[in-house]
Formats: sequence, C-alpha cells, structure tokens
Amino acid sequence: MASNMQIFSLSANQKLAEEIAQAVGIGLSDCEVKHFADGEINIDIRESVRGNHVYIVQPTCNPVNDNLMEVLIMIDALKRASAKTINVVMPYYGYARQDRKAKAREPITAKLVANLITSAGATRVLTMDLHASQIQGFFDIPIDDFRAMPIIADYFLKKELDNIVVVSPDHGGATRARKLADRLDAPLAIIDKRRPRPNVAEVMGIIGDVEGKNAIIIDDMIDTAGSICNAVDALVKKGAKDVYTACTHAVLSGEAINRIQASSMIELVTTNTIPLSEEKQIDKIRVLSVGHLLGQAVKRVYENEPVSALFDHLEKKTKY
Repeated sequence: MASNMQIFSLSANQKLAEEIAQAVGIGLSDCEVKHFADGEINIDIRESVRGNHVYIVQPTCNPVNDNLMEVLIMIDALKRASAKTINVVMPYYGYARQDRKAKAREPITAKLVANLITSAGATRVLTMDLHASQIQGFFDIPIDDFRAMPIIADYFLKKELDNIVVVSPDHGGATRARKLADRLDAPLAIIDKRRPRPNVAEVMGIIGDVEGKNAIIIDDMIDTAGSICNAVDALVKKGAKDVYTACTHAVLSGEAINRIQASSMIELVTTNTIPLSEEKQIDKIRVLSVGHLLGQAVKRVYENEPVSALFDHLEKKTKY
C-alpha cells in the first residue's frame, strides 16, 4: 500500500484493528490514549498524519461513552494535524437502538451520534450491520454498512447441517433471516413476540414449521440474551431438533453469559466486532473474524474502487 495511508487503533478493539491492518498489508500507526485523574481523555498521536488518508478502528461498545469520546477526540486531533481524509471504521455503532421516537419526549440518539462524528471532522464511516438501516441517512458524509451474514452463512454451510430452518427472532428481522435462508437453501420461520419494556421480550407464537428441524436463529445483536434464550425455549417446545443462534454483535450485558450457558442452544455464532472479555469466552460461543472483510473494504475505499464488488465477491465465495 502507498505510504500516505495509516490505520490507528483506539482502546475498544486492538486485536480487530491488527487483523484489519494485516489484511490491508500495513502495520498499525502509533498513538496512545491517556486518561487524566478526573476521567478526561487525551490522545497522543506519535507520528505525522499531514496529507495522509487515516483510518481509525473503534467500535463504540462498552464502555460506550468513553469509546465514543475517544473517537471524537481522535477525529479532532487528526483534523487539526491536517490529515487529508479521516475514515472511522466503527464495526459496532453504539446508540443504534435509539433510532426513532417510540414515545413522547424521547431522544433520537443515533442521529445525535452521527452529528457528533460528522461535526468532529470525519469524512467517511465504515460500519457493520446497523441495527436500523435508516441510520445511514442520519449522516451527511459517506457511510458504508457492511454485512457479516455471508461470513456466518459460510460457517453454517461448512457444518453441513441437514433439514435446516432459519428463524427470525421477530418480524423486524425477517429480511435478514430471509437472506440467510436463501444462502442456506432453507425455509424461514418467524417468532411473534412483544416487548413490554426494554430488554424484555415475550414469545407469543411461531410462524412456520420447525418440528424435527435444525433451527438457526439470526439477529443483528444479542444484549442481555433474555429474548434469544426465550426464543430457543419456544423452538424446543415446538419440536425443533437442535437450535443454533447467530448474531453480528455480541453485546452480552448483565446475565447474558449465564443465560446462554444454561440454555438449550447448541452454539452461539458471532463475530469480533465487539471483543469478548475472558469470562465471556465460553465453549458455547464461536467467534468469527470480520477483520479480512473490513481490511478489504479499507483497501477499496483507499483505492477508490467500488465496495459493491466486495459484496459480490462474498456472495460468490459463500455459494456452494
């Protein structure tokens, strides 16, 4: 790669940043995130960025606010240091679930975060599996929203499961589940559920035939794992043979790990958009890397090549 390209990693996911840099074919550039005694964040960029195309790798996962402030401060520092372009590689976009007003006097925080990133001076954002696709419209700069589904589909194709049914955990995820079902040449089922309050879901029924089948539940993220484990139980009660779960973003807050460990699911397949701490790395969780995909995306953006060709490549690669 040309010498005017740099990739920096902040605190949130150093390992993924290294994988992205390796896929691009360069090393990570040097910076240090510092915290003052009162909690303020400062960033020390230890090499010149003047006139360069800079990529910052930083998912805004837990601690969300610290990670968000890090990337905003980094963008400001790069802008003041005369970087030519500032590209934010944000595999997990925090606050994405606050994308609309569901009741009076609610904020639309996903839009606020988009405004902050843009106002700070970013010129482009690369992300994965936004919780709501309309968030792309919250930005006044280019944004590329990549998909982990081909990587997940490839994993299940290699397992060579028979008699598969792909299950959407709710009506809103039916489009995502349909795409996986098409890749696996499998039928689709949908769980009818309601949410009486945040992070709580009640299964009302199952639309579709799951009896005697290997069920794969696909979602964009799993947070407390309450609703996904309820879905697993509902499928088992309806006669599903084995139940697998999959998601792009393993948030896994609160009692999530205990619930997954105690549930009837065979395996949770996820990606490394969010790093898993050591206590979350249990045998039931399989982590797939998106480093190569994002690395190829970075290369294509830098070389002014269409990223649609990358999606085409993934589609061809995962078809057997």
